Amino acid sequence: MTTELRQFGSACPACSAAPLAEATARGPAGETGRKLFLSLPGIHCAGCITGVEKALMAQPGVADARVNLTLRRATVEAAPEVTAAALAAALGHAGYEAHELDAGARAVTETDRAGRDLMMRLAVSGFASMNVMLLSIAVWSGAEGPTRDMFHWISAAIAIPAVLFSAQPFFRSAWGALRARRMNMDVPIVLAIVLAVATSLWETALSGKHAYFDAAIALTFFLLAGRYLDHRTRAIARSAAEELAALEVPRAWRLSGGTETEVPVAALAVGDMVRVRPGGRMPVDGVIAEGTSELDRSLLTGETAPVFATAGTAVSAGEVNLTGPLTIRATAVGQDTSLHRMTDLVAIAESGRANYTPLADAAAKLYAPGVHILAALSFVGWYLYSGDVRTALNIAAAVLIITCPCALGLAVPAVTTAASGRLFRKGMLIKDATALERLAEVDTVVFDKTGTLTMGTPEPTNLASHPREALEVAMALAEGSSHPLSRALAEAARAAGIKPARLDGPKEVPGHGTEARWRGLRVRLGRAEWTGAEAPGEGTAAWLAVEGEAPRAFTFTDRLRPGAAEAVAALLAAGQAVHLISGDSEGAVRDMADRLGIANWEAGVLPAGKAARVAEFSASGARVLMVGDGLNDTAALAAAHASISPATALDAARVASDIVLLGTDLSPIAEAMEVARRGTRRIRENFRIATVYNIVAVPVAVIGLATPLVAALAMSLSSITVSLNALRLR
Repeated sequence: MTTELRQFGSACPACSAAPLAEATARGPAGETGRKLFLSLPGIHCAGCITGVEKALMAQPGVADARVNLTLRRATVEAAPEVTAAALAAALGHAGYEAHELDAGARAVTETDRAGRDLMMRLAVSGFASMNVMLLSIAVWSGAEGPTRDMFHWISAAIAIPAVLFSAQPFFRSAWGALRARRMNMDVPIVLAIVLAVATSLWETALSGKHAYFDAAIALTFFLLAGRYLDHRTRAIARSAAEELAALEVPRAWRLSGGTETEVPVAALAVGDMVRVRPGGRMPVDGVIAEGTSELDRSLLTGETAPVFATAGTAVSAGEVNLTGPLTIRATAVGQDTSLHRMTDLVAIAESGRANYTPLADAAAKLYAPGVHILAALSFVGWYLYSGDVRTALNIAAAVLIITCPCALGLAVPAVTTAASGRLFRKGMLIKDATALERLAEVDTVVFDKTGTLTMGTPEPTNLASHPREALEVAMALAEGSSHPLSRALAEAARAAGIKPARLDGPKEVPGHGTEARWRGLRVRLGRAEWTGAEAPGEGTAAWLAVEGEAPRAFTFTDRLRPGAAEAVAALLAAGQAVHLISGDSEGAVRDMADRLGIANWEAGVLPAGKAARVAEFSASGARVLMVGDGLNDTAALAAAHASISPATALDAARVASDIVLLGTDLSPIAEAMEVARRGTRRIRENFRIATVYNIVAVPVAVIGLATPLVAALAMSLSSITVSLNALRLR
């Protein structure tokens, strides 16, 4: 075949209706041998889960199969003789893309421990806050003397343990900042909580009229609500570098003394002979010593054309052997392989993005020192004025509480939660807490081609130009091959109502195509050189040769992804600089750029080259949005200022990106950028609301007109105002 276009598994008809859910299937009781893990990047819904589990449970030796939709992976309990490669192949026949995951390279975690921890602390603080408020009503209603003291001590017994437990995230964060000799937003938060509790204990011990345990626990509750909102906007995602490592082949077949032995890839050494069967992924870098086949390099380079490979051809770890068995002499193993070097590229790119400073952190650097100085000055001033430590301490506590950055703490998560909800309804999932801030700053958009602007599946373009008899022969030959072009041709012919011709002795010739006898004549479907056709020009084609007739070309194109043209047009209209950078051939990239009106395009760019181009744009002052889907895009996705990948992308690409397109339509990209800009404006408005609130409220607290309880109520009002402003995004 002349080329191959990428394929990500079949679309699930249930996806449009089935709710997102996890399901499990249990097999017959019996002893199992081991657990196998499979990555399922193409699953979308409960219908996909059912299909995958049904296909797995149908395999001999499988005792149990569980699919986790959130992690897009399957855990299979099977007999020792069952291999992950066999299960992945079975899922491939069922229409689901599957990759073996190395359990040693990737820990499988199915619970959100951080989210559950925050939710538990939020629940404890909320329950305690309600009870302390009920007790406070008695005091506000006029309880005096021992009765008032009793209610204060009961409030202390409820509030202090609740605060010690619930506020631990703030205590840890503040202590970490102080140990590093820096300030963050949690330092004034902790001071306000501690001072409110300490002041209340002192007042209670001295039989004072006012205690503020309700203020301390209510403050903790509001702040935890903001922290949980912030957590919900983040993806509990694995490192992209770890995902790449998990996609490395964990086992291989080593040839020694004429026998094949399955060994861990870690046991291979340079010079070993390795057997790679059709459909298998290369476990090492090496050179083909024996065999003829075609290689799919699209996951690594983006090149859609499969490469004809024979003895002497160099191969890289991660490439897929398509049609014939190969024997590879290893030249690089383990950390020296090209796939592992790509992993290192991604890790470096991810660390670079960590230098971004969120708006909330920037505000904290200015806000926290000012709050502490103001509270200290209030304490000193009132102590010098009144000579009463209790009065000075109460006012200092009120200043700290009224200036507590609860509104600032909610300013960002409230907006990002509202924006995330709006974009989710449009088919976009925000994974990173600062993604919207970074997306709002973008001025340059870089697209990958295959699997991003296109669907990654071939589509015949000239069936109507061939006689029916030729179509029947071509369909019969195509049905006997697993090559992507053959599958696409067979499906298109079947959809057109073509019936396959009767052939004798069909067989697939690795690296070339399929041949058979038809009415006593030799017929072939495959590469141009093999069928006797002239060397093909640019474009993708499979050739049909009937003995005694001139070869016929079946041409293919990569189907354009829905909304691609609209997305590019909207971005250009908005003044964005749009680039197309692909590892595909020059002709295919140029045609796609002309088709979409993209003036800036580059072809044949390797993964490191993509990341380098993104770095060059960034160095020149551009803020780059990278849109890609493959392993060859992962380093560029991690290095970009912001990044988007389709749901059909590989796990590694989705993990490296900030936003995932849940559907197949690209058109929401332009709207996402507009929502991001509006969201950033709302965040800045919230900061201004918090600032105005402090300008009004702080003098009231400083001159002694606000008790810590009034300060807590004012702080709550500012938080509600900020949240309502954020909801305008919806």
